Amino acid sequence: MSELAAGRKTSWVDGVRPYLEKAPLAALFLGISSGFPYAMIGATLTTRLKQDGIDKSTITAFTLVFLAYNFKFLWAWIIDGVRLPVLGRLGQRVSWMLVTGVAVMAAVAHLALVDPAKDGIEAVVFAAILVGVAGASFDIVIDAFRIEALEPRQLGVGSGMSQYGWRIGSAGAGALALVVAARYDWQAAYLACAALALPAMLAALLFGEPVRHREAKGKPGLARTVEAVWKPFVEFFKRKGAFLVLLFILLHKIGDTLANLTFRLLFDDLKFTNDEIALWDVGVGFWAYLVGIFIGGMMYTRMGMKRSVLVSLILMAVSNFSFALLSLGGHSNLGMAGAIGFENIASGIGGVCVVAYFSALCDLRFTAAQYALISAAASIVGRFLTGTTAGSMIDTFGYFNFYLLTTAAAVPGIILFWIMMRMGLVDSSIGTAGIEGEGDARKEEA
Repeated sequence: MSELAAGRKTSWVDGVRPYLEKAPLAALFLGISSGFPYAMIGATLTTRLKQDGIDKSTITAFTLVFLAYNFKFLWAWIIDGVRLPVLGRLGQRVSWMLVTGVAVMAAVAHLALVDPAKDGIEAVVFAAILVGVAGASFDIVIDAFRIEALEPRQLGVGSGMSQYGWRIGSAGAGALALVVAARYDWQAAYLACAALALPAMLAALLFGEPVRHREAKGKPGLARTVEAVWKPFVEFFKRKGAFLVLLFILLHKIGDTLANLTFRLLFDDLKFTNDEIALWDVGVGFWAYLVGIFIGGMMYTRMGMKRSVLVSLILMAVSNFSFALLSLGGHSNLGMAGAIGFENIASGIGGVCVVAYFSALCDLRFTAAQYALISAAASIVGRFLTGTTAGSMIDTFGYFNFYLLTTAAAVPGIILFWIMMRMGLVDSSIGTAGIEGEGDARKEEA
């Protein structure tokens, strides 16, 4: 019995140890700063405008600000190709982390000082756009820094820590803003939240320039900057199976995205109260997602990239089917808890494993540009279909058939990834970010 207990203890310690390494801990702080700007122009701004008496149609139009995150790949090349004067001596990633971090703080502070009643709603729109662009730019640097700071074996755990941080940053910013606003005002609330950009900036300064960052070879100055625009695309599509990989990126999340936006509609039609939704969807869902992130990190480490991604894709597909069963079962707290719990655990696992795979696809010379493009491609099809067809599909087919359809929509991504595994294309498509021993800028040839 004592030997069995000792074995279990060792296994548990081995499972936790990767989360305490330097690079994954840095990823946690990067995630905190990544999550807070999103909250500032999301739920927090919605609450502020509602309390300022702005009409609902105007408030919902502010969601267009989030398009900055979808189009960040258009300027991501700047983070790779432009070396900053003076600050550039600290390193490409550290210098840009400081500049974009200060830009986010300034944009949030500007949004804090804009008064819809005095300055007009147009001024608030402009201030929110500034936060969106600054936050998206901050995200570009944060993602590049995270990928280059992590060794290939740490990509799963690091992605999990980053997602933990994102949840802490977004939820913490929302809670902090509400608490401060209730005691002082919205200006003070936003100014207090601006400090949440500091964790990423401090992490960059303490960690230093990621040793795996690679400078692209070429003539310095304008010529290298121009090359940073097109070389990331050319490099990716030279890889064996690149077009199949891109097709997988575009297709893999369609079913999941279609389903996720409709859950609240289902709960309302099943007559769940706001208290029940808060308890099961928000409460159980939050903790289930955190559990899923932890499981995903361990799966990626122990099972390897290919098997963990395939299992996570299957789990995410099956989680959609659980809502088809809930729609048949009707109003059931146990059914809702089960569906929400399973869906969030599956999403947490998938978020870690799939994000780690996407991170491994990057070439360390073009990390910022390539990851910005990959992350944009991963969501664009699902978001378009959700926004244009989800509601009408529910009206036409009903919830049960709709969730069966979202489950079926996830199958092509699963099959495509399995085919890629069988053909060896998963391995051949990996960039230098996913290869052990790659990335020391002082030793590697660009």
